[in-house]
Amino acid sequence: MSTVIPFESAKPAAAPKPERVGVLLVNLGTPDTADAAGVRVYLKEFLSDPRVIEDQGLLWKLILNGIILRVRPARKARDYLKIWNTEKNESPLKTITRSQADKLAEAIADHDHVVVDWAMRYGNPSMKERIEALAAQGCGRLLVVPLYPQYSAATSATVCDEAFRVLAAMRAQPILRVTPPYYDDPDYIEALAVSINEHLATLSFQPEVILASFHGMPKEYVDKGDPYLAQCIATTNALRKRLGLDANRLILTFQSRFGNAEWLQPYTDKTVEKLAKDGMRRMAVVTPGFSADCLETLEEIAQENAEIFRHNGGEQFAAIPCLNDSDGGMDVIRQLVLRELQGWI
Repeated sequence: MSTVIPFESAKPAAAPKPERVGVLLVNLGTPDTADAAGVRVYLKEFLSDPRVIEDQGLLWKLILNGIILRVRPARKARDYLKIWNTEKNESPLKTITRSQADKLAEAIADHDHVVVDWAMRYGNPSMKERIEALAAQGCGRLLVVPLYPQYSAATSATVCDEAFRVLAAMRAQPILRVTPPYYDDPDYIEALAVSINEHLATLSFQPEVILASFHGMPKEYVDKGDPYLAQCIATTNALRKRLGLDANRLILTFQSRFGNAEWLQPYTDKTVEKLAKDGMRRMAVVTPGFSADCLETLEEIAQENAEIFRHNGGEQFAAIPCLNDSDGGMDVIRQLVLRELQGWI
């Protein structure tokens, strides 16, 4: 004889737990050690990427292995030593990116099925390692966050390339989303402006000009259709409008050129030199293309370009920090992530 349970006394089924969602912050990368051996491993991976150096033919391989990887690592290792986080024995980029992930996890902790992690496109922790770790934790959905405000094939696209390569080897793939560039996002522009003004308020001088220095790229890449230049211009124009500065007070430049090809101009170092020679005595530099301070900001701008400025007659120079893991910087990342997670959380 069967027993009938009255409907009103039946216990409701437990609501299914939401599927775990992985969020992976990705920055460019860094050597594991500040010595020639560590830099050589990093440079080989970086410069062997056809998104970075598009012509990976025999001539480039001879130059890379026969010249660059023999000469450049020792010199770059000395540069890394100037900025190295000796307490943690790692580069500042790694320290900051880890902190960004930790703070993001704390900021969205109310979504307890979201797992936040971080990786480097080149070097460690690798994207492969961290994507596999997120999958092992049950993350059936994955949001990859390239930490580049402006898109370029050599940065954002190669993050996607690597994510797709990792997923191609997985039988049970997580569903993938990638955050878009945020070069003109109002939250990003506001955070930059507030950060710049706060830093300027701490200086003992008023800069006559501010350079907005972005990482450079070969002009040929833009001619082929890369949107990077247009997005750098859009960021600078939005920042000028927000700060109330014209093109003579906030100047767009490009740094970190490599090789003999023509790169995007004006060049940061040449601009710094010319302005100093022309009588400029007080200057500040902001780097809106970097989400975290790294070799290119802490050594190339704050040390090399400061020396160029002073050597040519300049007197007072300030390198304005990146947004890093500041409250304003984290708010930009948090809002970007929550916007792209809609429908998943």
